[in-house]
Amino acid sequence: MRLTKPTLFTNIPVTCEEKDLPGDLFNQLMRDDPSTVNGAEILMLGEMLTLPQNFGNIFLGETFSSYISVHNDSNQVVKDILVKVLKPLDVKTKFYNAESDLNSVTDEVFLEAQIQNITTSPMFMEKVSLEPSIMYNVAELNSVNQAGECVTTFGSRAYLQPMDTRQYLYCLKPKKEFAEKAGIIKGVTVIGKLDIVWKTNLGERGRLQTSQLQRMAPGYGDVRLSLEAIPDTVNLEEPFHITCKITNCSSERTMDLVLEMCNTSSIHWCGISGRQLGKLHPSSSLCLALTLLSSVQGLQSVSGLRLTDTFLKRTYEYDDIAQVCVVSSAVKVES
Repeated sequence: MRLTKPTLFTNIPVTCEEKDLPGDLFNQLMRDDPSTVNGAEILMLGEMLTLPQNFGNIFLGETFSSYISVHNDSNQVVKDILVKVLKPLDVKTKFYNAESDLNSVTDEVFLEAQIQNITTSPMFMEKVSLEPSIMYNVAELNSVNQAGECVTTFGSRAYLQPMDTRQYLYCLKPKKEFAEKAGIIKGVTVIGKLDIVWKTNLGERGRLQTSQLQRMAPGYGDVRLSLEAIPDTVNLEEPFHITCKITNCSSERTMDLVLEMCNTSSIHWCGISGRQLGKLHPSSSLCLALTLLSSVQGLQSVSGLRLTDTFLKRTYEYDDIAQVCVVSSAVKVES
């Protein structure tokens, strides 16, 4: 028998109108029933407690005490007897990379944790936090500031119904001492682990910690090109300016770069293609101001930049760098 908290006894009230044939018989029987609440006999919950009639379910992360007695009534030897603690939650994670800086190691990482209650009863989510690894600082994005007070985005009730899913969002940023060292946060990095605490039924607490979450840092090769500035909206067939930043991601090799600008069906570059950018030392970067125009309206993708390292005769292609909304500059107003 499971040594756990008992549950309130429930009964099925049976009543009728006084003018009916039984009269006050049913009501009197409920008043005499010791399991009912005095003055509220028609309630299903009573004042008495009942012990569990079966072992019930114990979920992963919950603390419990029990005494298990196993008796073999057969004439065969039973082997490999085990207890199997059930999975209460289904946890899925997604990573999103935000290029807040052109050096890849200083980019922010957004973690979305989807938590689903796969038990048959609701649970109260007491705490869902992310414990970051030594390389990151974390900020929780699951609350808003209203009139100087921090309010959760899930409302005043933190209950998670059976089979319901809730999304939690966190922002991680590399610490300064790690971000300044190029290449230290490359490849597979440990982000941290989720710590989840919940309560079920009569306040039984459960706790679950995930294994260390790992994130594959985006690969940029030896040279990375990204945007520092670009307008959201531009006029059709009118030049506009963007600012690019080129970073030598190698920690050992100096590059001698040549920039080529290739037109597409909608994007046309202005300026000289094939110009020398000079030498770019390891882990260093340079900014470029470029001019282009679009000959097609709508949401257009900025593509067609090529960087060639003359030392290795290797060309790096950059397409779909960003998107810009192109609108007509001539607006006709009809009276």
